[in-house]
Amino acid sequence: MSTRFPFTAVVGMDDLRLALLLNAVSPAVGGVLVRGEKGTAKSTAVRALAELLPEVAVVAGCRFSCDPASPDPGCPDGPHPDGGSDARPARMVELPVGASEDRLVGALDIERALAEGVKAFEPGLLAAAHRGILYVDEVNLLSDHLIDHLLDAAAMGASHVEREGVSVRHAARFLLVGTMNPEEGELRPQLLDRFGLTVEVAASRDPRERVEVVRRRLAFEDDPAAFAERWAGEEAALRRRIVAARELLPKVSLGDAVLLQIAATCAAFEVDGMRADIVMARTATALAAWAGRDEVTSEDVRQAALLALPHRRRRNPFDAPGLDEDKLDETLEQFKGDENDDDPDPGPDGPGDGGPGGGGGVPPQGGDGDAPEAGDVPEETPAQAPAPQGSGGERAAVKAGEPFRTKMLSVPGLGDGAAGRRSRARTEHGRTTGSTRPRGALTKLHLAATVRAAAPHQRARGRSGAGLVVRRDDLRQAVREGREGNLVLFVVDASGSMAARKRMGAVKGAVLSLLLDAYQRRDKVGLVTFRGRGAELALPPTSSVDAAAARLEELPTGGRTPLSDGLLKAHDVLRVERLRDPSRRPLLVVVTDGRATGGGPDPVGLAARAARLHAADGTAAVVVDCEAGPVRLGLAGNLARDLGGTAVTLDELRADAIAGLVREAQVNRSVRRAA
Repeated sequence: MSTRFPFTAVVGMDDLRLALLLNAVSPAVGGVLVRGEKGTAKSTAVRALAELLPEVAVVAGCRFSCDPASPDPGCPDGPHPDGGSDARPARMVELPVGASEDRLVGALDIERALAEGVKAFEPGLLAAAHRGILYVDEVNLLSDHLIDHLLDAAAMGASHVEREGVSVRHAARFLLVGTMNPEEGELRPQLLDRFGLTVEVAASRDPRERVEVVRRRLAFEDDPAAFAERWAGEEAALRRRIVAARELLPKVSLGDAVLLQIAATCAAFEVDGMRADIVMARTATALAAWAGRDEVTSEDVRQAALLALPHRRRRNPFDAPGLDEDKLDETLEQFKGDENDDDPDPGPDGPGDGGPGGGGGVPPQGGDGDAPEAGDVPEETPAQAPAPQGSGGERAAVKAGEPFRTKMLSVPGLGDGAAGRRSRARTEHGRTTGSTRPRGALTKLHLAATVRAAAPHQRARGRSGAGLVVRRDDLRQAVREGREGNLVLFVVDASGSMAARKRMGAVKGAVLSLLLDAYQRRDKVGLVTFRGRGAELALPPTSSVDAAAARLEELPTGGRTPLSDGLLKAHDVLRVERLRDPSRRPLLVVVTDGRATGGGPDPVGLAARAARLHAADGTAAVVVDCEAGPVRLGLAGNLARDLGGTAVTLDELRADAIAGLVREAQVNRSVRRAA
């Protein structure tokens, strides 16, 4: 008896359970992405799904789970003569966030490949997940290079391992299920689109439902076997329903009128590419089979759209996934035809047939297709008009200006941080710059260096044939240079000197643009603001740039300019982050006009001393000069010199600006020599 929490015992979350069951009925739907806050039983529901899947037949002794009815001709364990078959439960393989590349795709013994010409291959998690479920918890925290391998395998249904001309390929078709907490960062668009369906989950606010969740969880922890036994009947019934739906699936009719509704819906919501149309068609067909029908209805199309389209409408990380349901209903009604024939011409008076229930609800939607753009600033009313510059009163937050593409900002030198797209670093991927002896398992062979190390010893080793006699000590690891992600800490002046409405809107637009750039370059971000009597950490360093954008949008302005407090707060934040993650190098971005009117009896001197603390630590810094008007004091330039960095204006920050280039942030030479 399994001791996993039973799928049928999960309380509520109809949409999550429906999305998982539809993939169990039709794996071609393409998997599920589960988005939600922590502690909402995302992982519990996903792990319980594996117990409901039918057994799979595999070739006896095949490590790659080949189907006896149609074995993979390129299987590394093949060819497979008629050697019998085994039946085993469908696997659910979990991919840890910190897994290595070899753990995911498999490891090739380079030493035996060079010396003996043997493809000694140890399968990885992609091979284990073939014909099963590949589950990635916290998928948004997965390293870029692992995501690339997942994308390739999901697209081609196969995994390729290449090591210096030695190649191994095996089938890797799996149901991809990922869970994530959006507060910790968003997914790359390429991986987001690979998930067929997405659902948003949140803890119930109904006290009775919450009580039932606690009661069932405590009962399960007290006696898992007895709890599973209590739900065994419901589990068996659900398993039988999945099998019946799978058998009915090939018989389900998808008429031209329904296909037209699907195409019209995808076009109306301007989703990219054609994958959404295909996923919607497969999902609607699975919904009909799950309901025991042999024909797809408009209600199936509607529910499929709510599951398949929200995550495909995101244009940037600051867009909330969601669907305008009124617009969806209008589109379906406009293109509704007679669902009982194949006439593709829509008829406005065609009868509506909701059909039987699809087995679950619809996902909660948080977006609105007609929401205003970030740069749309409403007309000012007299009550909203800004107070005179330098006033001590607090002003309401203003909207950010339109974001733009920024110039490249980077940290000088060569780092060792997590893979990203900003600053130069020693990474597992990139151009080869040298070689070294491997520490632990060899992952990236430097072939020329290995041959040079082995060549002088061939006579002593008794070489007699054409093959090279290679020992473990001869192997050389390739040293590669790529790009890393950094910690970009924004220090934003929100004082009265920045409070003019149009000016602060432009400043927020610039920071928003830099946040978008940080998202694309896989950085962590943090936000420190200063105004009035001090500074605050508005957002601790996080991978969620949309959280930073939300805090920025809510930022009020007004009061004095305690620049020194902002810099000191940033210094404390960076000190703590160096202890937590010493390999991730920081980039300090100070957004200010350089004025200092608070923080002590000598605000200018205090700000200069605080800036020199960052310079002494070797922190790369950029000052975004927000000073405006015909007369400029150049205070931001003075601050940049104290920081040992560079100053750029808002105009120079734009990638398409003609005047000025944003060069790499430079620490001053004396600090570099001292280091």
